[in-house]
Amino acid sequence: MENRNDSLGILLHEAARAVRKAFERRVSRHGLSSAQWRMLVTVTKCAEATTQARLADLLEIEPISVSRLVDRMEAAGWVERRPDPLDRRVRLVVPTDRARAVHAEIRAMADEVYGEALGGLTGEQRQALLGGLSRVIANLNEAAGQVAQGVEQDDNR
Repeated sequence: MENRNDSLGILLHEAARAVRKAFERRVSRHGLSSAQWRMLVTVTKCAEATTQARLADLLEIEPISVSRLVDRMEAAGWVERRPDPLDRRVRLVVPTDRARAVHAEIRAMADEVYGEALGGLTGEQRQALLGGLSRVIANLNEAAGQVAQGVEQDDNR
């Protein structure tokens, strides 16, 4: 049997899945699906109203899926669509007061989940874990940038 500790990808995936499931159990009392609470958090964290195209990028889902999600969330009173004052063709998505109020509660739920996830780790171990994950992200972002630069250079030849 494979030692699961040997696979970074599996461990990252399983940790993310466990955190997401723990969070979903808490947030379900608001009637929000996983996709909806992710949208609610993203829309609320944006400093200004944002377009559906930008939300699709931030959530890493297809624009048509964002459109349907916004439809459902607008009907439930979580978000509103407003016209963009700079472009009549564009509709901006903004959180409602209800979404802003629930966002603080969702943030507290997330803190509870993170506390559970990091339970049993010393402060030093927590710092090492978070620092290590930050380094993994930076390494992969740097590598992606280098690959993109290589593709760009190839295109210019």
